[in-house]
Amino acid sequence: MTELSLITRESFEAVMRKYSDMVYRLAVSRTGNPTDADDILQEVFLRYIRADKTYNDEEHRKAWLIKITINCTKSFLTSAWNRHRDFNEADENTGAYDKRLSDIETKSDVYGAVLKLPVKYRTVIHLFYYEDMSVAQISKATGTGESAVKSQLSRGRAMLKELLEGVEFDVP
Repeated sequence: MTELSLITRESFEAVMRKYSDMVYRLAVSRTGNPTDADDILQEVFLRYIRADKTYNDEEHRKAWLIKITINCTKSFLTSAWNRHRDFNEADENTGAYDKRLSDIETKSDVYGAVLKLPVKYRTVIHLFYYEDMSVAQISKATGTGESAVKSQLSRGRAMLKELLEGVEFDVP
């Protein structure tokens, strides 16, 4: 093994450690299914390796990974296989503890309601509140205009309010 390939492998592992949870959470928020999110996570990092890009900074790398995650989930959700599969089929991971999601779930009981939103609202809500992205960053990552992102955030919040109406939360 050459020194260059060792450095490349180590830098890839560092990127995986830093961004894999973010990619996974976004994939879950878009698909609603941890097993599908695992498949998308693998696809995103395969594309990352194949792209072999140079990034201006970490913000550029993060935006690229988010964009690829959105594209992969979009492809997955519109695939013929996904449209024709049996959603009543039990997922062997249902109910299993997932450390990658536990941070979000413990931050707020609202996340279950977020997962009930349509994908376009779910995505902007997730990126804004759970990945701390600005409207401009979301716009760039999703390829949607800033006014559309603002509108989707507003509509998503209204839908969440309706979904959570009457729900009582334990306040620490």
